[in-house]
Amino acid sequence: MNERGGGDFDAFRTDIEAAERRVAREIDPGARAVVVAVLVFVLLGSFILPHTGHVRGWDVLFGSHGAGWAEVALPSRVFAWLALVFGVGFSMLALVTRRWALAWVALVGSAIASVAGLLAVWSRQTAPAGHPGPGIGLVVAWITVILLTFHWARVVWSRTIVQLAAEEQRRRVAAQQQSRTLLDSLQTDERAEEPPEEQEPGR
Repeated sequence: MNERGGGDFDAFRTDIEAAERRVAREIDPGARAVVVAVLVFVLLGSFILPHTGHVRGWDVLFGSHGAGWAEVALPSRVFAWLALVFGVGFSMLALVTRRWALAWVALVGSAIASVAGLLAVWSRQTAPAGHPGPGIGLVVAWITVILLTFHWARVVWSRTIVQLAAEEQRRRVAAQQQSRTLLDSLQTDERAEEPPEEQEPGR
């Protein structure tokens, strides 16, 4: 009876741990998902706005429509691609799949893009005389990427706390089950070692 009960408990614990691992791989951004989605669309819209002079974000990406004349520097191109790949691509993938790993990638990529955006704005502010400075599209994209970094950090950090709590709970349950199993085995050994009661003659 005890062995069957222990086996049922082990199977139940295995199912619980599998469910916890499955949940731990996912994120639940809640209302933050709407904010992130809006920021992604704002970031997409910034590519049709001028990043410097009359050169739009798409032109910066592909080096077309006067990007060479405006002397678009490498930081602007790097920022544009990082913003597109991580701020738009991985952010949308993380929202659709709810995968914690993709949210991490979106966070790290957006953080790097934020630094690249600072360099891109600085490179336009220090452009040679006669060349345009940073446009509204570049500034909007940079601010949007910073906001994406902030919100992804909150989502990832909240999920990390949940994972740590789940791991601690699993360790506690495993320790309790191990102690209970050891106690049951000791009690079984003690009962096995007890000599049988001698019956009195005539009974």
